[in-house]
Amino acid sequence: MTQTPARALVRPPARHAAARAACLCLFLCLALPLRAAELRLRLLETTDVHMNLVNYDYYQDKSTDEYGLAKTVTLIKAARAEAKNSLLFDNGDLIQGSPLGDFVARVRPLPAGQVHPAYKVLNRLGVDAANIGNHEFNYGLPFLRQAIAGANFPYVSANVYLDEPGVAPADAKHAFTPYVILERTFVDEAGATHTLKVGVIGFVPPQIMMWDRQHLLGRVTARDILDTARRLVPEMKAKGAQLVVAIPHSGFERGETVGFAENSVARLAEVPGIDAILFGHSHGEFPGRFFAGHPKVDLARGTINGVPAVMPGRWGDHLGVIDLHLDNASGEWKVVHSRAEIRPITDRATRKPLVDADPMVAEAIAAEHAGTLAYVRAEVAQTSAPIISYFAQVADDPSVQVVSQAQLAYAKRALQGTEFEALPLLSAAAPFKAGGRQGWNYYTDIPAGPVAIRNIADLYIYPNTVKAVRLTGAQVREWLEMSAGQFNRIDPAGPPVQDLVNESFRTYNFDTIDGVSYRIDVTRPARYSRDGKLVAPGSRRIVDLRHGGQPIDEQARFIVVTNNYRASGGGSFPGLDGSNIVMDAPDENREALAQYLAGMKRIDPSADGNWRLLPVPGIQLRFLSGAAGVAHLSRYPGIRLVKDNGDGSALYELAD
Repeated sequence: MTQTPARALVRPPARHAAARAACLCLFLCLALPLRAAELRLRLLETTDVHMNLVNYDYYQDKSTDEYGLAKTVTLIKAARAEAKNSLLFDNGDLIQGSPLGDFVARVRPLPAGQVHPAYKVLNRLGVDAANIGNHEFNYGLPFLRQAIAGANFPYVSANVYLDEPGVAPADAKHAFTPYVILERTFVDEAGATHTLKVGVIGFVPPQIMMWDRQHLLGRVTARDILDTARRLVPEMKAKGAQLVVAIPHSGFERGETVGFAENSVARLAEVPGIDAILFGHSHGEFPGRFFAGHPKVDLARGTINGVPAVMPGRWGDHLGVIDLHLDNASGEWKVVHSRAEIRPITDRATRKPLVDADPMVAEAIAAEHAGTLAYVRAEVAQTSAPIISYFAQVADDPSVQVVSQAQLAYAKRALQGTEFEALPLLSAAAPFKAGGRQGWNYYTDIPAGPVAIRNIADLYIYPNTVKAVRLTGAQVREWLEMSAGQFNRIDPAGPPVQDLVNESFRTYNFDTIDGVSYRIDVTRPARYSRDGKLVAPGSRRIVDLRHGGQPIDEQARFIVVTNNYRASGGGSFPGLDGSNIVMDAPDENREALAQYLAGMKRIDPSADGNWRLLPVPGIQLRFLSGAAGVAHLSRYPGIRLVKDNGDGSALYELAD
């Protein structure tokens, strides 16, 4: 048998092996994705600056370490230096809120073609995009458009539409640019560059249509934040946005979020496609202990429903920082890790500043700052005693009553010769500066002596206009019932010491009404919730309500002078929706106050005691207020000090 010789193993030439290796490498490169790039991006946010550009308290006429964008700028520069890639956003309520804002808008109006001082600063900062807040509308649409025209960066606002005659809602145009897609070149962790398309979309509370009705009605409309987001975020993605950043001027509402909600962030975090949320409006701090325990919140990471989010307080007292870690392993950029934090300008525990003010801000707006100082220092009248608001939440108070008196004087003149002249005239006012979320120094504190323009702005901080509504006696009662929701329910059979004031109730919604007398029984449940819902129909906290010394006639007609915010439905007070306004004055409440004080020349501030809280036998009713109020206790025999807390606050209680 013949054997077949074994086949010899023949090695290919070296060049053939190299060619095969190259082909194999090419095949693998085509068949498998390239190694993922890792990119870190830092998002920075300022919000609710309210024209506190420099760290200066115009009301007290002195520098402050507690707020001011000039301090935040130092934090911004430090945060940028720590990161390869960053974007900076402002979330609105920028151009209104301090005497500087009023000076530029009303006292010495911004000349055509000149840059608003806020944008002199933000342009130098290199802001990437900004959102429009609700207070941007306070001076009217023409001024808003004039002001933001000076910004060297885009503004966004997605849920405000033009209200044009004959145009159906479905065809309405956006009043402002709804969103932008920024193309930015970033450096990854390996040093390679990538162009990333970042979509930025902004929102404002639909309630602007109530709060600034006189400026907006017939010009624009506002739609629901969530509905708008659900429609436009997919559109942004379809147009190439690889990352979507939402900057809603809206807060975080704990509990159910209804349609057209003012605070929609909790639900906004559920909208698919949103990668980060930079929010504001409610002047809160997120991540922060106030949000602990909410099922959607991870405070350690700073997420809401898994979405990184931040809200850096107000007036520049914090900087919001979100760090995103992205990779493109899946073929597109995705957030694989994140962390959010807020960085303060002051250590609250020690009350010591953590950063110095950046001199750029003071230099940029030196002329406007000097003009504001000259304006606010002008004397109007003299006061024989201090005017303070430390106890305006618990007792009839001169700081509130002087506003009511000014409103009454204005309305009496305005209604002369009209069909409403003969109706009983009442006046509603609230304590605007009463600590709370604004801090323990946020009180009116005007010493005896000269009363200057700055003091008038201190007494009435908003550019509201004077309005009057026609109501029945029954509606007046319901107005007061809504205000009485400021107080916690006190249990007569409960602990001997109980907290009196509901800290979540906004002080500017605690209206007291002059021209009637009444008592408040805090042992009964609040008749209305904070959003104006009737929750305890059988309860009445307002007792012994009288007009002219007699029980009020609930069928009688009254004229109540107030402001445009309240008359148009702000605060969700029952019976107030703008439909019963009978005096629609163009003048600001502050102007009415200035006229009143100038006419008086000298005032003796005192309260007439037309309302008070009923005592609860055996129960000590306690509340927090500014520690500076201790110096004025001799004028308030019904209040005594329990403890100075050493942090700017003090614990007080009502005397039996």
